[in-house]
Amino acid sequence: MTIVELLLLLLVAGLSGSVAQSIVGYSRGGCLTAIVVGFIGALLGSWMARELELPEPFMLTLGGTEFPVLWSVIGASLFVAVISLISGRRKRV
Repeated sequence: MTIVELLLLLLVAGLSGSVAQSIVGYSRGGCLTAIVVGFIGALLGSWMARELELPEPFMLTLGGTEFPVLWSVIGASLFVAVISLISGRRKRV
């Protein structure tokens, strides 16, 4: 994997995480947080797809590494929803 492919993979993970945060309506942090959420979503979404025996309809292949874009967004949305339920809303004083 080259540096360009790694940067593209980080970009796709960041976009997936950003979309998930927008869907849920909860966002803490910036670009790095969105990238981390995108990667966690890819892990969680892929695991759910395997356990439920669902197909992976939209796979992005970069340098031999496959990234499940659809399952990444779904998994990241679930992850962000759980985080927002656990942390709750901050009260303004």
